[in-house]
Amino acid sequence: MKVYINGTIYDKHDAKISVFDHGLLYGDGVFEGIRSYGGKVFRLQQHLDRLWDSAKALWLEIPIGKEQMGRDIYSMLKTNGIDDGYVRVVVTRGCGTLGLGPDRCHDPQVIIIADTIALYPKEFYEKGLTIVTVSTLRNHPAALSPRIKSLNYLNNILAKIEGIQAGCIEALMLNHKGEVAECTGDNIFLVHKGCVLTPPNEAGILEGITRDAVMTLAREAGYEMRVTPLTKHDVYIADECFLTGTAAEVVPVVKVDSRPIGDGRPGPVTRQLMQRFHEMARSEQREGPANRGRGQS
Repeated sequence: MKVYINGTIYDKHDAKISVFDHGLLYGDGVFEGIRSYGGKVFRLQQHLDRLWDSAKALWLEIPIGKEQMGRDIYSMLKTNGIDDGYVRVVVTRGCGTLGLGPDRCHDPQVIIIADTIALYPKEFYEKGLTIVTVSTLRNHPAALSPRIKSLNYLNNILAKIEGIQAGCIEALMLNHKGEVAECTGDNIFLVHKGCVLTPPNEAGILEGITRDAVMTLAREAGYEMRVTPLTKHDVYIADECFLTGTAAEVVPVVKVDSRPIGDGRPGPVTRQLMQRFHEMARSEQREGPANRGRGQS
């Protein structure tokens, strides 16, 4: 496998950055996880916009433009012979001193890794996930905005540890108000009396690109789609529950905190949206080769 660093292609084992890079020392940097289907990048422009927004919020200047980044992403997919896969784009602050000061850093590192992706095992898509609510709260948005997709994921990792220790592959996080925020790596949706529900951005969530796509699909399918604050009580009494994410796509949840959701099986709305997402992701018209990197047409 080949890895891109600042325009140069390296063998996987030769791809290295400095131990003085603030991305390593302090988690000072941003990233995006992006899917490709049939060799075409899914929602490329939205991912690039979010990457640039995250960088701007961190006072981090990405040293190449969006169009060049898009072309380089496609180039790495081709270089590694990947059609259906996953692209990780990372931008670090660059090499600096052992102090915190970002103004003492130089030469931001742009890294592109194109590889295959290991989704949840097939059985979870067929039978559903069991998850647990953890005590680790989602970062307070006034302290560290969850809308910044930074290299510091300790908040999510601490919650993931709790989930693993409880025997669950995913875990539900609440915010400082005790409201439902999101899971450690996925956004959450509920279905109640035919209405599809998901927490608002203000709950302290990452603005998921798959989440956005599924919200559109739900409306197109004729469901009432509500973005509203949710509590654990709403989760427990829901008819259905499912998660969305770049790697997960759409995956059903059938039990939360030992409580069956609905009848304890993936529900009809979830199954329909799973199918609609799969069809959309693989058939959505994207930019042609001449415009790759410029976003969706």
